[in-house]
Order: sequence, then structure tokens, then C-alpha cells
Amino acid sequence: MEAKEFFGKFASGFLWGNILAMVLVVVALAFGVKYGLDAYTHHGEFVEVPKIEGMVYERARALIEERGLNLMVTDSGYNKRLPANSILVQNPGSGLKVKEGHTIYVTVNSPSSPSFAIPDVIDNSSFREAEAKLTAIGFKLQPPQQVEGEKDWVYGILCRGRRVSTGDRISIDSPLTLLIGNGHYGADVDVDYIEPEYKMPQQGEVDEFEEVVE
Repeated sequence: MEAKEFFGKFASGFLWGNILAMVLVVVALAFGVKYGLDAYTHHGEFVEVPKIEGMVYERARALIEERGLNLMVTDSGYNKRLPANSILVQNPGSGLKVKEGHTIYVTVNSPSSPSFAIPDVIDNSSFREAEAKLTAIGFKLQPPQQVEGEKDWVYGILCRGRRVSTGDRISIDSPLTLLIGNGHYGADVDVDYIEPEYKMPQQGEVDEFEEVVE
């Protein structure tokens, strides 16, 4: 093939038409991908998260769905000052901007107070140790009652006037009263000392304590 013929092909309208068509296809694909992804991911579109803490779940869910968002319960807690099934915590928090379709995770208020088992503190710990363990769980303690015994030693627990035992499940709203020793004991019991009787051996008998010499 001569050089003139070779370079003549580049002057062909058919070749340049194909090249132009490929360029247009590449440009169209690039713009299609860019704007398609923006549309798919809602690029530049944000929704402000409303404040739903304290709201009853049904009302909060309706408000969230009106904004194009989703609501999901992930945990429960207890706050006696709020109605049952109300929102205690939300994540993300109110005022933040998220994309449409984002999920808001919430903790709802339990309809009843939780109960916990009484730990092994009865006759096994001092007042300070028992107080620390019980308050760490969440129990509320009333002023302790003193009983006879070793000072500040825990001898029992009262709940609404009733004795409870280790392992009993008690509502967190029920106050507890510790029975602790006052350092005093009851009056000592008199013990009568009785002299042992010593019986003289009769004739022919040998005292069991007497050494017999052969």
C-alpha cells in the first residue's frame, strides 16, 4: 500500500464519522453515569431529622415517614416520667441532615419498670459494700434499720416491709431497707457451773485415776 493511499484513508468521511460517533457515545455514557448516580443517590438532597424524643412511637413514626425517612426500634429503657412506648433516645439526633430514605434508630420506653435479682450481700458484706452494689444496679435505698449484731454488717433486706432473699427479683421502683448491725449484742446468758461429783471408791474397788502399783 502506497503512502498516498494510506493517508488517503484518513480523509475518508466514513472513518471520521465512526470516530465522531464513538466520541459521542463515550460522552453520553459519562454524562449518563454522572447524572444517573446523582439521581440514584439523591445527590445534594438532604432531609432535616425532626425531634421525636418524648413522642409516643406511633406519632413519631408518622412524622418520620412524612419526611421520607424510616424508623427502627433497637432497644428499650424505662423512665417513669414518660408515657409507655415513647421515644427515649434517637440516632441520628434532631437537626442533623440526612439523605432521604435514611433510617432513624430509637430506644422506646418500656411500659413497666424492670426488675433485678438481689445480689449476694445478705450476711456477706458490710453496709458500704452492699450499698455500692445495690445502687450500681439501680435500686433506691431508704435509711438503714439497725439490729443487734456486728456493727455495719448486713443481716437482711426489707422491701415494702417484707424480707427478701438473695436472688429474689425486685422492681427497680421498689425501695430497699438494709438491716445492719448496731455493734451491740443481747445480754449474755448466765451459765451455771456445776462441780463434778467425786465418788469415793468402795472397799474392793480401785479408783480409775489412782495409779496401781504392782
